[in-house]
Amino acid sequence: MTDFPGAPTTPSTGRLRVLAAMSGGVDSAVAAARAVEAGHEVTGVHLALAGNPQSFRTGARGCCTLEDSRDARRAADVIGIPFYVWDLAERFREDVIEDFVAEYAAGRTPNPCLRCNEKIKFAALLDKAIALGFDAVCTGHYARIVDLPDGTRELHRAVDGAKDQSYVLGVLDADQLAHSLFPLGDTTKDVIREEADRRGLAVAKKPDSHDICFITDGDTQGFLAERLGTATGDILDTDGTKLGEHDGAYGFTIGQRKGLRLGRPAADGKPRYVLDISPVDNTVTVGPASGLDVHALTAIRPRWCGAPATGEGRYTAQLRAHGEEVPVTAVLTDDQLHVRLDTPARGIAPGQAVVLYDGTRVVGSATIASTERAVEAHGV
Repeated sequence: MTDFPGAPTTPSTGRLRVLAAMSGGVDSAVAAARAVEAGHEVTGVHLALAGNPQSFRTGARGCCTLEDSRDARRAADVIGIPFYVWDLAERFREDVIEDFVAEYAAGRTPNPCLRCNEKIKFAALLDKAIALGFDAVCTGHYARIVDLPDGTRELHRAVDGAKDQSYVLGVLDADQLAHSLFPLGDTTKDVIREEADRRGLAVAKKPDSHDICFITDGDTQGFLAERLGTATGDILDTDGTKLGEHDGAYGFTIGQRKGLRLGRPAADGKPRYVLDISPVDNTVTVGPASGLDVHALTAIRPRWCGAPATGEGRYTAQLRAHGEEVPVTAVLTDDQLHVRLDTPARGIAPGQAVVLYDGTRVVGSATIASTERAVEAHGV
């Protein structure tokens, strides 16, 4: 029997009852196959996250369509494991979609994939799995779990840095890590596709999912407008001068450059960027790129992948899903994380997550509540 790094084992046989979350893509299919090969008793499950799956994006761009469900079932048949579809559409609507809309309405920029991992895949799904007698949930995320001699576990970056998903898993706590399997963390994507082809899995060449699965046409602004309505407001420069109008402040994100529809160019001819979004007075402030330089931030609702950070410490931080790590000093006070960056970073918005790392180890994650800039925008 072969095994993979980070697989929890029972003292007697090492055989686990594993629930494999199968999205219909190549990664989750290979992860399930590897769990079977490791000797575990595996059951596949596809999460139905839409009340009407046909209203979700078709083709290979999402992970929640009828096509994806059928791909997952075919993969389970090839692997030779039982397969079920679980309806979590209502929970997904409440915890992910409604949260997404509310965050934009409040002038923040949420990460729905991170919220889905926290509230759906490693809360609702894991809770149900444990209640049914499963020992662990297996997913196709690219991350590694390291078992320590004292029985505790650590979450680490994947070997394939280009595919690493530890940022969106930084919300997992120690109890959730204890019941998680990430069989792909030590493998590159190219190898996974080759392995899927050898195993006879039809999803071997299926394109990766991307974008937001519940926005059918990829038009985030249109999706929000349908739910929040339109509300004309002003676009201002940093001294408060009106430059144009918009249909709703929720349609903008910090650092945005395109789609500003300004009536006149900047005096220096350089591009303008969104520096601030104020839902209270429905204004959007724009200015030069230098106005995006963030040198410190405060984050709330910290979640720790093990022992909580205490006092002041030196770490690296990732501030966006595909962003680079930056050296930081972090201090935890009164359940708030205060982070000072060694070098300013741009495009950091409230609502996003800051994830702290110690080398490749994920220390924890928190939600950015406010930022401090070298050049403050009007009204910040």
